[in-house]
This record gives sequence, structure tokens and C-alpha cells, in this order.
Amino acid sequence: MSRGVTSDMRIFVVFLLVLLAASAAAFSALHLMHGMEYQTATLTIIDDFNRTVVINGTPSKIVSMAPSCTEILFAIGAGDRVVGVTEYCNYPESVQNITKVGGVSTISLEKIVALDPDVVFGCELNGKEVFEKLTSLGIPVVGFNPKNLSGILNDIIVAGEVTGERRNATRLVEMMQLRIQEIVRKTNNTYKPKVALITWHDPIWVTGSGTVQDELITLAGGENAFGYLEGWKSVSLEEFIDRDPDVIIVSVGHGVEGEKPYEYILNEERMKIVSAVKNGHVYKIDADVVSRSGPRIVNALEEIAKMVHPEIFS
Repeated sequence: MSRGVTSDMRIFVVFLLVLLAASAAAFSALHLMHGMEYQTATLTIIDDFNRTVVINGTPSKIVSMAPSCTEILFAIGAGDRVVGVTEYCNYPESVQNITKVGGVSTISLEKIVALDPDVVFGCELNGKEVFEKLTSLGIPVVGFNPKNLSGILNDIIVAGEVTGERRNATRLVEMMQLRIQEIVRKTNNTYKPKVALITWHDPIWVTGSGTVQDELITLAGGENAFGYLEGWKSVSLEEFIDRDPDVIIVSVGHGVEGEKPYEYILNEERMKIVSAVKNGHVYKIDADVVSRSGPRIVNALEEIAKMVHPEIFS
């Protein structure tokens, strides 16, 4: 009699375990559709402006107020939930069909509110007032303002946390880290040519120390010719010539006059004595790729490495 009861109980326990496993699988399937990790509880983060941001659940509608934020969101798999972007968001191509909410520094609060987003991603150029107004309306705003590559990688992870795409974000960051490490491995013990990265010619704007672009030059195996300056600064033609960079990289694509800085470097007679010009080491790089703090920043690093060390990356 006791053996029969024990046997029946074992059958019941096995049945119960199977039922629980099936229920758990079904629950997981519902919460991991399309790779998304749905969060039912609130999430609290500290953004790059040291602001405390609370997100309730997994956002189904997202607005991006910066091209870099847009690129991050699409790269981690949250692009299908982006309902609003800026007029300058042009990558990936599919963003062309998304509602525009103004320029980066001319955001339309009315358009954002009309979209009824669950969360908004923004940057410093949006302005403090925009952040405060949206927050006062009960719309969470996550601000990104990375100062270096580590900051960019961290922002990608944060975007993954907020959107429920943590796994995708982690994979993306790991892949970016491997690509960065490969560049550093190849250029670590090489000669460091002096590199000037410029964005404009009238006056000449160069990147100094403390910028993401300065870090790209260093990681690519170069020395920033204007590393003694801090941030982005304008320099005179005489100062530029005096620094005599071995490599000049020109950021192009800034509106209708995007090629002018590159043409200036090549055609200005007084530039002919600069080593980079004499030796044919003047290159162009897409402004969007090298200036946006998103996943494509590693593409910029790889391009710069080829320009700085063509003997390694032929």
C-alpha cells in the first residue's frame, strides 16, 4: 500500500515538474520575443549628466534626439521601437521614414509629446531646458555625453539596459572591444607619426587632447600634433605649418561645403611645405563616422589606423 502511494506521488511530482518547466518556457518565450528582455519592474539609472532617470517597464516607443543615440538604438536591435528622430539622423537608411522632431539643437517639444514616448535619448547639444521640460511632463530622458571610447561603450550598455536589449548591447560592446584591441596590438610598438585631424579650414579647426578623436589618433598608433591644446581649437595657418604634421586627416561631409577643408589643404600654396602634403599623406574621413559617439566609432579607428600606418594595414 505504501509503495503504491509513493509511486503515485512520484508520478505526480514528475508531472508537476514538467508542468512548471513548460510554464517557465512559455513565460520565457513571451518575455524574450525578438531577443528583447522585457522588464516589468522599474529601472533606475544615472546618466552621463549625473541625472537619476527612472524607466517603468520596457519602452515600446522611443524618441532619439541625437544621431549618435539613433545609431546605438538601431545597432542593439531597438530600432523598430524608435518613433522619432532628428533631421540629422541619417544612419541606418531606414531612419528616413521615421517622424522628425527637429534638429539636434532645435528640438520640437510639441512633436515629441505628440509621439507619447516611453523614453527619450538625448545629448548635450539638445540643451538643459529640453531635458528639464520633458522630465517635468513625466517623460524619462536619458542623456549621453561620453568623453572617450570607454564612455561610448558604457552608453551602449546603458541603452541596452533601458530598452531591454542588454544581451545585444553586451555582444556589440564585446565585438567593438575585440576590434579596438586588434588595432592596438598591431600599432603598439610602432613609430608614432604626428597626426592632425581637422574639421574646418577658415579658420583651421583641429582636435586637441581630451577628445574621442584624440584617443582615436593615439590608439591608431599616432601622436596628436595638437595634443598640447585642450578640446577642439582653431589655429592659425602659421601655427599649423609650424607643427608640420606627418599625416593630415580631414573630416568631410559637413553640409554642401563638406569637401572644402580637404581641397584647401591640398591647394593652399603655403601648405606645400608641410610633410603630410609633400608626401601625399592627406586623407578624408566621413564626418558622421568619426564624430558620432556610437558603434561606428570603431570604423573610424580602423580607417585612421590605415591612414597613420599604411605599411601595417596595406
